[in-house]
Amino acid sequence: MGMEIEQEGNYDKRKKIKNFMSIKTLLILINCIFISVGQISGVLLVRIYYLHGGKRKWLQAFLLTAGFPILILPISISYVKKRKKITNNNNIRLFVTPKLAIFSAILGILLGICSYLYTFGMSYLPVSISSLLSSTSLAFTAIFAYFMVKHKFTDYSVNAVVLMMLGSIILGLHMNGDRPIGESNRRYTLGFVMTLVGAALHGFVNAGVEYSHVKAGVVVTFDLVMQMQFLISMFSALFCIVAMIINKDFQAITREAEEFGLGQRKYYMILALTAISLQTMIIGNLGMIFCSSALLSGIVNALLVPIQQIFAVMFLPERFNSDKWMALAMCLWGFASYFYGEYKDSMTNKVTKNKHATLPDQV
Repeated sequence: MGMEIEQEGNYDKRKKIKNFMSIKTLLILINCIFISVGQISGVLLVRIYYLHGGKRKWLQAFLLTAGFPILILPISISYVKKRKKITNNNNIRLFVTPKLAIFSAILGILLGICSYLYTFGMSYLPVSISSLLSSTSLAFTAIFAYFMVKHKFTDYSVNAVVLMMLGSIILGLHMNGDRPIGESNRRYTLGFVMTLVGAALHGFVNAGVEYSHVKAGVVVTFDLVMQMQFLISMFSALFCIVAMIINKDFQAITREAEEFGLGQRKYYMILALTAISLQTMIIGNLGMIFCSSALLSGIVNALLVPIQQIFAVMFLPERFNSDKWMALAMCLWGFASYFYGEYKDSMTNKVTKNKHATLPDQV
């Protein structure tokens, strides 16, 4: 009788683990979609803004997290649902801990600086170059994650990083023909350096988010992550707003809209769509770190680089040559390598857990 009860308990335990893994896989897929849609459309919209006369860099940096109020909706829905289920409302955590709030403020300010560096680079570089340099954040994420959260490298993850970085190097060695016409060497070089520094800072922020989860001091739930996303985006937006006030960007928006190459109406439409796209990317990026790791988030971002090249050729005056096709193949190969490694590890862990769950107690 006792053996039957134990077997039923083991079965329920395995069932819960299986359900948890299915929900986790679904969340990873959803966050992948958010990152893809946000990153591809957001980068193209930012470049279109600059190509047709836009010049406000802090404004574009602000748009990266300007859509943070939209996060109030899922946070409120989750709170209302929990309030109905739990009679003692004191048990409901509405706000993050002071420690996580401080983490969020620091990461938000760093994200604001990172946003400015990226938009500065995109104002002078074609998408093919800026997205290439942005993809190097994968290497920086891997390095910072190793030192900050002790993220272990596997043969598959190392293979993925090496393949993607080689693909980026191939693109970087054959990009002379994509330099914008009339762009000075000084501004082009400055944009190149600023984007590379932004990629390094982005890698640090990604690892920092995962580090904050490790050092949270409480159980990190999806609700808590949503609250952290809200705070990080809010502090980033506030930091950029202060910079916009100092730079007098608010006074220049109306004038810039009137002089915009595609018309005033499309100017505001591009700004609104950019804010929505980039906020979607931020939600997906932070959600991916919560569901998996900062390294996987960096790999997804790197995978999107050659895909951005395709969209840039379709909607912008840029070319897609054989080198870009080769880089695309290497990125896809690296992405497949990483996921195969994750799948193999999950299968190994599953077999180990089942083995321990079915072993009888030793006397």
